[in-house]
Amino acid sequence: MQYTIQNKDAKIAVLCGGMSSEREVSLRSGKNCLEALHRLGYKNARIIDVSPNVMDDLKGFDYAYNILHGKYGEDGCIQGVLEIMKIPYTGCGVMSSAICMNKEYTKRVLKNSNVPLIKSVYVHKHEDPVKKVMDLEYPLMVKPVSEGSSYGMSKVICDGELYDAVTKARKYNDDVLIEEFIEGFFVTVGVLEKDGKAFATEILEIRTKTEWYDFDAKYTQGLSEFIVPATGLSKEAYALTQKYAVEAHETAGCSGVSRVDFMVKDDKPYFLEINTNPGMTDTSDLPAQAKAGGIDYDNLVLMILNSAGLNK
Repeated sequence: MQYTIQNKDAKIAVLCGGMSSEREVSLRSGKNCLEALHRLGYKNARIIDVSPNVMDDLKGFDYAYNILHGKYGEDGCIQGVLEIMKIPYTGCGVMSSAICMNKEYTKRVLKNSNVPLIKSVYVHKHEDPVKKVMDLEYPLMVKPVSEGSSYGMSKVICDGELYDAVTKARKYNDDVLIEEFIEGFFVTVGVLEKDGKAFATEILEIRTKTEWYDFDAKYTQGLSEFIVPATGLSKEAYALTQKYAVEAHETAGCSGVSRVDFMVKDDKPYFLEINTNPGMTDTSDLPAQAKAGGIDYDNLVLMILNSAGLNK
């Protein structure tokens, strides 16, 4: 059951930083969320920069506001620790976090849903990527299977570029996902929950000054234009994209909050991935989506805070 945490004296651990490649982004998200919690009256909210000593650091806290990104924080690991310690926490649980952190297994879970998927192959550590992509059409996107913020990603146009791209991706994960490149534009949809029911935010369309929506475009002001509500979709495609986002969220077992990304071509959305702990920085997508729907930053933080306990 979703509920409002009314005890303003509750001790809330804002979990951020951590040990992943997305550490700096998470610290920025955590700082913003902490400031919002203090404005909301939760004066006993404190930042915990997650380390291997996290179980000691968490002693005495009533709730955990999880704003970790990437490995150990978005993959079910910290969620398992919190389950063991019986500390209610925000966002998705162990299973959905673990599934959605892996782009390949997310697609396998969604395979029997209505959500349109991009043609792709999964390349294990010792497999030859050129042999695996024989049934795909260039250009291709090469991605570490379990990374966020576009770390290790590359766009390639021929076999000659593929090995270097896979080598780059394998610096982050041994296994790699290779997808056909969709020549279109990027949109993202937040999924929140109210009274236990999931709903989609307004759709955010992103036009970048880079070739694709890479790390620099995501986190450097001025390199991306946010258009929200999105204007590049027909009314029918807009509603369908929101429907697919909620379906992906629910099919993957997500709870509390997620953000679902798509590429759009010829007015049709194609699923990219589910982010189970969306960024909350000044340039992040979810706050902009929520704001377009009348939910300001502080109320967004409160809505996510209210998801603590959904996993119990």
